[in-house]
Amino acid sequence: MKRALLPALCSVLFTGTAFAGDLDQINALAQAEFKNLSKDLTAALSYKPLQPAEAMGITGFDIGIGLGVTEMKHSAVWDKASSGGDFGWMPVPKLHVSKGLPFNINIGGFYTQVPTTNIKLWGAEVSYAILPGTTLVPALAVRGAYTKLSGVNQLDFDTKSIDVSVSKGLAMFTPYVGVGYVWADSTPNVGGLVSESIKESKIFAGLNFNILTGNLAFEADKTGDSMTYSAKVGIRF
Repeated sequence: MKRALLPALCSVLFTGTAFAGDLDQINALAQAEFKNLSKDLTAALSYKPLQPAEAMGITGFDIGIGLGVTEMKHSAVWDKASSGGDFGWMPVPKLHVSKGLPFNINIGGFYTQVPTTNIKLWGAEVSYAILPGTTLVPALAVRGAYTKLSGVNQLDFDTKSIDVSVSKGLAMFTPYVGVGYVWADSTPNVGGLVSESIKESKIFAGLNFNILTGNLAFEADKTGDSMTYSAKVGIRF
């Protein structure tokens, strides 16, 4: 799987062909196949924080452009449900914005449109730093998040998630880890299929790197059986 990640990223960045085709043939799926499609969607489209647990404070901002790639565990189902393409990995580019608020609260959100598909997605989060983080004490935060799919006429899909994460700044570097749970509601708008409710646990780990206001973040997330690898570049202060 890891050997396949670099070719997938290169294909996304330089050819745009790692994932292609509208999700418009869901009516061709059997119920078990639709459930597997929904599991892959849950892994790829649920919220990925790409930031440490620490409270940013009332003057804090985090703005960046990110890219995540998720391995599709059921690529044959994607092939059947789509008008065509290579479905080994799903690239999800995102515009992220987060803002610090009083009382150790952060809010944030993102928007994306998966290239060469009809998949559009937005998400929002709110987190509370139980421990805001200091030079001596790690930060500890709880986060609630929501994502909503649009653009796919044959499917209504959304996710809700909750996670707990901890981070500790070390000079310019801030590593973080977290655990959580994701609930997804996947409702087909075609005959012959019924809704699926997906419930998956998740674990994630990342590294945030700051130079002045410049920011890089890297994250690995496992939701259910699927891995997502993400990176983000932007500003954070």
